[in-house]
Amino acid sequence: MTTSQGPAPSKTTVGILGAGPAGLLLARLLYVAGIDCVVIEAKDRAYVEQRQRAGILEQGTVDALRECGAGARLDKEGLTHHGIEFLFDKERHPIGFPELTGGRTVMIYAQTEVCKDLIELQVSAASSGAPPLLFETSAIAVDGANSQTPSIRYKTKDGAEHTLQCEYVVGCDGFWGVARAAIPEELSKSYERTYPFSWLGILADVAPSNEDLIYARHPRGFTLLSMRSPTVSRNYIQVPNDTDANDWADEEIWDEIERRTETKNGWKVQRGPITQKSVTPMRSYVHEPMSYGRLFLAGDAAHIVPPTGAKGLNLAVGDVITFANAIKHKVATGSDAKLQAYSDNCLRRVWQAERFSYDMTNMLHTDPNESDFVDKLQIARLTRIVTNKAAATDTALAYTGFPLD
Repeated sequence: MTTSQGPAPSKTTVGILGAGPAGLLLARLLYVAGIDCVVIEAKDRAYVEQRQRAGILEQGTVDALRECGAGARLDKEGLTHHGIEFLFDKERHPIGFPELTGGRTVMIYAQTEVCKDLIELQVSAASSGAPPLLFETSAIAVDGANSQTPSIRYKTKDGAEHTLQCEYVVGCDGFWGVARAAIPEELSKSYERTYPFSWLGILADVAPSNEDLIYARHPRGFTLLSMRSPTVSRNYIQVPNDTDANDWADEEIWDEIERRTETKNGWKVQRGPITQKSVTPMRSYVHEPMSYGRLFLAGDAAHIVPPTGAKGLNLAVGDVITFANAIKHKVATGSDAKLQAYSDNCLRRVWQAERFSYDMTNMLHTDPNESDFVDKLQIARLTRIVTNKAAATDTALAYTGFPLD
Protein backbone atom coordinates (compact mmCIF):
# COMPACT_ATOMS: atom_id res chain seq x y z
CA MET A 1 0.00 0.00 0.00
CA THR A 2 1.30 3.44 -0.93
CA THR A 3 0.81 6.25 1.55
CA SER A 4 3.16 8.63 -0.22
CA GLN A 5 2.57 9.72 -3.81
CA GLY A 6 4.98 7.32 -5.50
CA PRO A 7 4.32 6.41 -9.15
CA ALA A 8 0.86 7.62 -10.16
CA PRO A 9 -1.28 4.57 -10.95
CA SER A 10 -2.99 4.60 -14.34
CA LYS A 11 -5.20 1.51 -14.31
CA THR A 12 -7.19 -0.56 -11.81
CA THR A 13 -10.36 -2.62 -11.49
CA VAL A 14 -12.10 -0.41 -8.91
CA GLY A 15 -11.30 3.24 -8.38
CA ILE A 16 -12.39 4.38 -4.90
CA LEU A 17 -12.88 8.06 -4.18
CA GLY A 18 -12.44 8.90 -0.49
CA ALA A 19 -10.54 7.29 2.39
CA GLY A 20 -13.15 7.57 5.07
CA PRO A 21 -14.33 4.40 6.79
CA ALA A 22 -16.44 3.39 3.76
CA GLY A 23 -13.68 3.75 1.19
CA LEU A 24 -11.10 2.09 3.42
CA LEU A 25 -13.41 -0.81 4.28
CA LEU A 26 -14.24 -1.34 0.61
CA ALA A 27 -10.54 -1.44 -0.24
CA ARG A 28 -10.03 -4.05 2.46
CA LEU A 29 -13.00 -6.15 1.32
CA LEU A 30 -11.75 -6.08 -2.27
CA TYR A 31 -8.19 -6.94 -1.24
CA VAL A 32 -9.40 -9.96 0.72
CA ALA A 33 -11.42 -11.02 -2.33
CA GLY A 34 -8.42 -10.65 -4.65
CA ILE A 35 -9.84 -7.67 -6.58
CA ASP A 36 -7.44 -4.78 -7.20
CA CYS A 37 -8.35 -1.18 -6.46
CA VAL A 38 -6.88 2.28 -5.87
CA VAL A 39 -8.06 4.69 -3.16
CA ILE A 40 -7.81 8.44 -3.81
CA GLU A 41 -8.05 10.80 -0.82
CA ALA A 42 -7.69 14.59 -0.87
CA LYS A 43 -6.54 14.94 2.75
CA ASP A 44 -3.37 13.66 4.38
CA ARG A 45 -3.23 10.55 6.54
CA ALA A 46 -3.08 12.47 9.82
CA TYR A 47 -6.26 14.37 8.96
CA VAL A 48 -8.14 11.18 8.07
CA GLU A 49 -7.07 9.53 11.31
CA GLN A 50 -8.15 12.52 13.41
CA ARG A 51 -11.42 13.44 11.67
CA GLN A 52 -14.08 13.26 14.40
CA ARG A 53 -17.37 11.82 13.19
CA ALA A 54 -19.55 8.88 14.24
CA GLY A 55 -18.93 6.61 17.19
CA ILE A 56 -21.73 4.02 17.26
CA LEU A 57 -21.26 0.84 15.23
CA GLU A 58 -24.22 -1.38 14.46
CA GLN A 59 -23.98 -5.14 14.85
CA GLY A 60 -23.52 -5.60 11.09
CA THR A 61 -20.69 -3.06 10.96
CA VAL A 62 -18.88 -4.77 13.82
CA ASP A 63 -19.32 -8.16 12.13
CA ALA A 64 -17.93 -6.82 8.83
CA LEU A 65 -14.85 -5.33 10.50
CA ARG A 66 -14.15 -8.58 12.31
CA GLU A 67 -14.61 -10.68 9.18
CA CYS A 68 -12.12 -8.63 7.15
CA GLY A 69 -9.46 -8.76 9.88
CA ALA A 70 -10.03 -5.33 11.42
CA GLY A 71 -11.56 -6.47 14.68
CA ALA A 72 -8.60 -6.98 17.03
CA ARG A 73 -8.36 -3.51 18.57
CA LEU A 74 -12.09 -2.96 18.23
CA ASP A 75 -12.75 -6.04 20.39
CA LYS A 76 -10.15 -4.92 22.91
CA GLU A 77 -11.09 -1.25 23.23
CA GLY A 78 -14.64 -0.96 21.91
CA LEU A 79 -17.51 -0.59 24.37
CA THR A 80 -20.35 -3.02 23.73
CA HIS A 81 -23.75 -1.53 24.50
CA HIS A 82 -26.76 -3.66 25.25
CA GLY A 83 -29.33 -0.88 25.02
CA ILE A 84 -30.16 2.80 25.30
CA GLU A 85 -32.25 4.88 27.69
CA PHE A 86 -34.95 7.43 27.01
CA LEU A 87 -35.26 10.18 29.60
CA PHE A 88 -38.42 12.30 29.62
CA ASP A 89 -40.70 13.77 32.26
CA LYS A 90 -37.72 13.38 34.66
CA GLU A 91 -37.76 9.57 34.44
CA ARG A 92 -35.29 7.16 32.79
CA HIS A 93 -36.54 4.24 30.71
CA PRO A 94 -34.08 1.54 29.54
CA ILE A 95 -34.56 -0.28 26.22
CA GLY A 96 -32.59 -3.55 26.23
CA PHE A 97 -31.43 -4.73 22.80
CA PRO A 98 -30.44 -8.42 23.11
CA GLU A 99 -33.76 -9.62 24.52
CA LEU A 100 -35.69 -7.70 21.85
CA THR A 101 -33.49 -8.47 18.83
CA GLY A 102 -32.26 -12.01 19.35
CA GLY A 103 -28.92 -10.98 20.81
CA ARG A 104 -27.96 -7.96 18.70
CA THR A 105 -25.96 -5.12 20.29
CA VAL A 106 -24.09 -1.98 19.20
CA MET A 107 -20.55 -0.86 19.96
CA ILE A 108 -18.97 2.48 20.82
CA TYR A 109 -15.80 2.77 18.76
CA ALA A 110 -14.92 6.08 17.13
CA GLN A 111 -14.70 6.52 13.36
CA THR A 112 -11.15 7.79 13.84
CA GLU A 113 -10.17 4.43 15.32
CA VAL A 114 -11.87 2.49 12.51
CA CYS A 115 -9.86 4.50 9.98
CA LYS A 116 -6.60 3.97 11.87
CA ASP A 117 -7.18 0.21 11.97
CA LEU A 118 -8.05 -0.10 8.28
CA ILE A 119 -5.13 2.10 7.18
CA GLU A 120 -2.69 0.14 9.31
CA LEU A 121 -3.98 -3.14 7.86
CA GLN A 122 -3.32 -1.92 4.34
CA VAL A 123 0.12 -0.56 5.25
CA SER A 124 1.15 -3.84 6.85
CA ALA A 125 -0.07 -5.77 3.79
CA ALA A 126 1.82 -3.62 1.27
CA SER A 127 4.28 -6.41 0.47
CA SER A 128 1.34 -8.70 -0.30
CA GLY A 129 -0.14 -6.39 -2.91
CA ALA A 130 -2.54 -4.36 -0.78
CA PRO A 131 -4.23 -1.62 -2.84
CA PRO A 132 -2.56 1.79 -3.16
CA LEU A 133 -3.91 4.53 -0.94
CA LEU A 134 -3.08 7.95 -2.35
CA PHE A 135 -3.31 10.66 0.30
CA GLU A 136 -3.13 14.36 -0.62
CA THR A 137 -4.49 13.48 -4.05
CA SER A 138 -7.44 15.46 -5.37
CA ALA A 139 -10.04 13.92 -7.66
CA ILE A 140 -10.98 16.35 -10.41
CA ALA A 141 -13.77 14.44 -12.16
CA VAL A 142 -15.18 11.05 -13.10
CA ASP A 143 -15.34 10.65 -16.87
CA GLY A 144 -17.22 8.09 -18.94
CA ALA A 145 -19.25 6.75 -16.06
CA ASN A 146 -21.72 5.15 -18.47
CA SER A 147 -19.00 3.51 -20.57
CA GLN A 148 -17.15 0.23 -20.17
CA THR A 149 -14.02 2.10 -19.08
CA PRO A 150 -14.83 4.92 -16.65
CA SER A 151 -11.89 6.96 -15.48
CA ILE A 152 -10.91 9.31 -12.68
CA ARG A 153 -8.94 12.46 -13.41
CA TYR A 154 -6.88 13.40 -10.40
CA LYS A 155 -4.13 15.73 -9.29
CA THR A 156 -1.22 14.70 -7.06
CA LYS A 157 0.37 16.84 -4.38
CA ASP A 158 2.95 18.19 -6.83
CA GLY A 159 0.16 19.56 -9.04
CA ALA A 160 0.56 17.02 -11.83
CA GLU A 161 -2.66 15.71 -13.40
CA HIS A 162 -3.19 12.01 -14.13
CA THR A 163 -5.93 9.66 -15.31
CA LEU A 164 -6.87 6.40 -13.60
CA GLN A 165 -8.66 4.03 -15.94
CA CYS A 166 -11.11 1.78 -14.10
CA GLU A 167 -13.66 -0.92 -14.71
CA TYR A 168 -15.79 0.50 -11.89
CA VAL A 169 -15.73 3.68 -9.80
CA VAL A 170 -17.14 3.94 -6.28
CA GLY A 171 -17.72 7.43 -4.89
CA CYS A 172 -17.17 7.46 -1.12
CA ASP A 173 -16.17 11.11 -1.35
CA GLY A 174 -18.97 12.75 0.62
CA PHE A 175 -21.61 15.29 -0.25
CA TRP A 176 -19.14 17.76 -1.78
CA GLY A 177 -17.18 15.17 -3.78
CA VAL A 178 -16.99 14.81 -7.56
CA ALA A 179 -18.66 11.40 -7.91
CA ARG A 180 -22.31 12.47 -7.72
CA ALA A 181 -21.70 15.26 -10.24
CA ALA A 182 -20.93 12.60 -12.87
CA ILE A 183 -24.57 11.47 -12.90
CA PRO A 184 -26.53 13.50 -15.48
CA GLU A 185 -28.79 16.08 -13.87
CA GLU A 186 -31.80 14.92 -15.86
CA LEU A 187 -31.47 11.43 -14.34
CA SER A 188 -31.01 12.66 -10.76
CA LYS A 189 -33.60 13.28 -8.09
CA SER A 190 -32.77 14.65 -4.65
CA TYR A 191 -34.92 14.55 -1.51
CA GLU A 192 -33.98 16.83 1.34
CA ARG A 193 -35.10 18.20 4.69
CA THR A 194 -33.27 20.67 6.89
CA TYR A 195 -34.15 20.98 10.57
CA PRO A 196 -34.65 24.20 12.59
CA PHE A 197 -31.99 23.24 15.15
CA SER A 198 -28.41 21.98 15.47
CA TRP A 199 -26.32 20.03 17.98
CA LEU A 200 -23.66 21.60 20.17
CA GLY A 201 -21.32 18.67 20.83
CA ILE A 202 -18.54 18.36 23.38
CA LEU A 203 -15.74 15.97 24.19
CA ALA A 204 -14.91 15.95 27.89
CA ASP A 205 -12.24 14.22 29.96
CA VAL A 206 -14.67 12.60 32.34
CA ALA A 207 -16.08 9.11 32.69
CA PRO A 208 -19.46 8.61 30.99
CA SER A 209 -22.45 9.43 33.18
CA ASN A 210 -24.18 6.15 32.37
CA GLU A 211 -23.29 2.73 31.05
CA ASP A 212 -25.61 3.15 28.06
CA LEU A 213 -26.46 6.19 25.95
CA ILE A 214 -29.20 8.45 27.28
CA TYR A 215 -31.57 10.21 24.86
CA ALA A 216 -33.21 12.98 26.86
CA ARG A 217 -36.29 14.87 25.69
CA HIS A 218 -36.88 18.12 27.62
CA PRO A 219 -38.96 21.27 27.02
CA ARG A 220 -35.68 23.24 26.76
CA GLY A 221 -34.40 20.92 24.01
CA PHE A 222 -32.86 17.54 23.33
CA THR A 223 -29.73 16.17 25.05
CA LEU A 224 -27.67 13.07 24.26
CA LEU A 225 -25.24 11.60 26.77
CA SER A 226 -22.75 9.42 24.92
CA MET A 227 -19.06 8.49 25.17
CA ARG A 228 -15.87 7.72 23.28
CA SER A 229 -14.11 5.62 25.91
CA PRO A 230 -14.38 4.69 29.61
CA THR A 231 -12.71 8.03 30.42
CA VAL A 232 -14.05 10.34 27.68
CA SER A 233 -17.64 11.55 27.39
CA ARG A 234 -19.26 12.73 24.15
CA ASN A 235 -22.38 14.80 24.87
CA TYR A 236 -24.71 16.94 22.78
CA ILE A 237 -27.40 19.54 23.35
CA GLN A 238 -29.95 20.96 20.93
CA VAL A 239 -29.22 24.58 20.00
CA PRO A 240 -30.47 27.10 17.40
CA ASN A 241 -28.99 26.84 13.92
CA ASP A 242 -27.00 30.07 14.15
CA THR A 243 -25.17 29.02 17.32
CA ASP A 244 -21.43 29.66 17.66
CA ALA A 245 -19.85 27.04 19.93
CA ASN A 246 -17.46 29.65 21.32
CA ASP A 247 -20.41 31.63 22.69
CA TRP A 248 -21.01 28.84 25.21
CA ALA A 249 -18.76 28.79 28.28
CA ASP A 250 -17.91 25.33 29.56
CA GLU A 251 -19.88 25.68 32.79
CA GLU A 252 -22.89 27.00 30.86
CA ILE A 253 -22.87 23.82 28.77
CA TRP A 254 -22.72 21.59 31.83
CA ASP A 255 -25.45 23.61 33.55
CA GLU A 256 -27.71 23.21 30.52
CA ILE A 257 -27.03 19.48 30.24
CA GLU A 258 -27.83 19.11 33.93
CA ARG A 259 -31.12 20.99 33.57
CA ARG A 260 -32.21 18.88 30.61
CA THR A 261 -31.32 15.57 32.26
CA GLU A 262 -32.87 16.27 35.66
CA THR A 263 -34.54 13.23 37.24
CA LYS A 264 -36.95 12.75 40.10
CA ASN A 265 -34.45 10.67 42.07
CA GLY A 266 -31.71 13.31 41.97
CA TRP A 267 -29.33 11.55 39.55
CA LYS A 268 -26.91 14.00 37.90
CA VAL A 269 -24.56 14.03 34.95
CA GLN A 270 -20.81 13.74 35.57
CA ARG A 271 -18.86 16.95 34.81
CA GLY A 272 -15.28 17.32 33.64
CA PRO A 273 -12.88 19.41 31.52
CA ILE A 274 -14.22 20.06 28.01
CA THR A 275 -11.52 19.48 25.39
CA GLN A 276 -13.50 20.11 22.22
CA LYS A 277 -16.79 21.67 21.18
CA SER A 278 -18.46 22.14 17.82
CA VAL A 279 -21.87 22.69 16.24
CA THR A 280 -23.42 20.16 13.85
CA PRO A 281 -26.41 21.09 11.65
CA MET A 282 -29.23 18.57 11.21
CA ARG A 283 -30.16 17.43 7.73
CA SER A 284 -31.80 14.59 5.82
CA TYR A 285 -30.81 13.99 2.19
CA VAL A 286 -31.14 11.20 -0.39
CA HIS A 287 -29.95 11.15 -3.99
CA GLU A 288 -31.54 8.75 -6.45
CA PRO A 289 -30.25 6.75 -8.19
CA MET A 290 -27.16 5.58 -6.31
CA SER A 291 -25.53 4.27 -9.49
CA TYR A 292 -25.09 5.28 -13.10
CA GLY A 293 -23.41 2.97 -15.55
CA ARG A 294 -20.27 1.80 -13.79
CA LEU A 295 -20.29 4.57 -11.17
CA PHE A 296 -21.64 3.71 -7.71
CA LEU A 297 -22.30 6.16 -4.87
CA ALA A 298 -21.79 5.22 -1.22
CA GLY A 299 -22.22 7.02 2.09
CA ASP A 300 -22.64 10.79 2.23
CA ALA A 301 -22.21 11.05 -1.54
CA ALA A 302 -25.71 9.54 -1.76
CA HIS A 303 -27.43 10.11 1.58
CA ILE A 304 -27.20 12.07 4.83
CA VAL A 305 -29.14 11.44 8.03
CA PRO A 306 -29.45 13.49 11.21
CA PRO A 307 -27.20 11.86 13.82
CA THR A 308 -30.07 11.09 16.20
CA GLY A 309 -30.43 7.55 14.88
CA ALA A 310 -26.66 6.77 14.67
CA LYS A 311 -27.02 5.67 11.06
CA GLY A 312 -24.56 7.69 8.96
CA LEU A 313 -21.39 5.58 9.14
CA ASN A 314 -23.38 2.36 9.30
CA LEU A 315 -25.33 3.17 6.12
CA ALA A 316 -22.04 3.83 4.33
CA VAL A 317 -20.70 0.49 5.51
CA GLY A 318 -23.84 -1.22 4.24
CA ASP A 319 -23.37 0.42 0.84
CA VAL A 320 -19.81 -0.80 0.35
CA ILE A 321 -20.63 -4.30 1.59
CA THR A 322 -23.44 -4.40 -0.96
CA PHE A 323 -21.05 -3.28 -3.71
CA ALA A 324 -18.33 -5.73 -2.65
CA ASN A 325 -20.80 -8.62 -2.67
CA ALA A 326 -22.07 -7.53 -6.10
CA ILE A 327 -18.65 -7.35 -7.72
CA LYS A 328 -17.60 -10.65 -6.16
CA HIS A 329 -20.73 -12.16 -7.70
CA LYS A 330 -19.71 -10.66 -11.06
CA VAL A 331 -16.23 -12.18 -10.82
CA ALA A 332 -17.58 -15.58 -9.77
CA THR A 333 -20.48 -15.88 -12.21
CA GLY A 334 -20.00 -13.28 -14.93
CA SER A 335 -23.42 -11.85 -14.10
CA ASP A 336 -24.01 -8.11 -13.68
CA ALA A 337 -27.37 -8.67 -11.99
CA LYS A 338 -26.29 -7.65 -8.49
CA LEU A 339 -24.35 -4.62 -9.74
CA GLN A 340 -27.41 -3.49 -11.70
CA ALA A 341 -29.55 -3.94 -8.58
CA TYR A 342 -27.11 -2.03 -6.35
CA SER A 343 -29.05 1.23 -6.24
CA ASP A 344 -32.44 -0.36 -5.56
CA ASN A 345 -31.01 -2.70 -2.92
CA CYS A 346 -29.22 0.12 -1.10
CA LEU A 347 -32.13 2.55 -1.29
CA ARG A 348 -34.54 0.16 0.42
CA ARG A 349 -32.25 0.14 3.45
CA VAL A 350 -31.41 3.85 3.14
CA TRP A 351 -35.04 4.95 3.24
CA GLN A 352 -35.74 2.81 6.30
CA ALA A 353 -32.77 4.44 8.03
CA GLU A 354 -33.96 7.88 6.92
CA ARG A 355 -37.40 7.11 8.33
CA PHE A 356 -35.98 5.94 11.66
CA SER A 357 -33.62 8.92 11.96
CA TYR A 358 -36.42 11.34 11.06
CA ASP A 359 -38.76 9.78 13.61
CA MET A 360 -36.15 9.84 16.38
CA THR A 361 -35.28 13.45 15.59
CA ASN A 362 -38.87 14.67 15.56
CA MET A 363 -39.77 12.69 18.66
CA LEU A 364 -36.92 14.03 20.82
CA HIS A 365 -36.30 17.63 19.73
CA THR A 366 -38.39 20.65 20.55
CA ASP A 367 -39.40 23.04 17.81
CA PRO A 368 -40.40 26.58 18.91
CA ASN A 369 -42.62 26.84 15.84
CA GLU A 370 -44.73 23.83 16.80
CA SER A 371 -47.83 23.79 18.99
CA ASP A 372 -48.47 22.16 22.35
CA PHE A 373 -50.32 19.45 20.42
CA VAL A 374 -47.02 18.28 18.89
CA ASP A 375 -45.42 18.39 22.33
CA LYS A 376 -48.07 15.97 23.61
CA LEU A 377 -47.57 13.70 20.59
CA GLN A 378 -43.85 13.48 21.33
CA ILE A 379 -44.54 12.31 24.86
CA ALA A 380 -47.15 9.85 23.58
CA ARG A 381 -44.66 8.32 21.11
CA LEU A 382 -41.99 7.95 23.79
CA THR A 383 -44.48 6.50 26.24
CA ARG A 384 -45.57 3.88 23.73
CA ILE A 385 -41.98 2.79 23.07
CA VAL A 386 -41.15 2.35 26.75
CA THR A 387 -44.44 0.62 27.66
CA ASN A 388 -45.21 -1.53 24.61
CA LYS A 389 -42.94 -4.47 23.74
CA ALA A 390 -43.78 -4.39 20.03
CA ALA A 391 -42.89 -0.69 19.81
CA ALA A 392 -39.71 -1.23 21.84
CA THR A 393 -38.74 -4.16 19.60
CA ASP A 394 -39.21 -2.06 16.47
CA THR A 395 -36.95 0.63 17.96
CA ALA A 396 -34.30 -1.88 19.03
CA LEU A 397 -34.24 -3.63 15.65
CA ALA A 398 -33.89 -0.32 13.83
CA TYR A 399 -31.18 0.98 16.17
CA THR A 400 -29.05 -2.17 15.90
CA GLY A 401 -29.25 -2.13 12.11
CA PHE A 402 -31.38 -2.85 9.06
CA PRO A 403 -30.51 -5.94 7.00
CA LEU A 404 -28.65 -5.50 3.72
CA ASP A 405 -31.24 -7.45 1.73
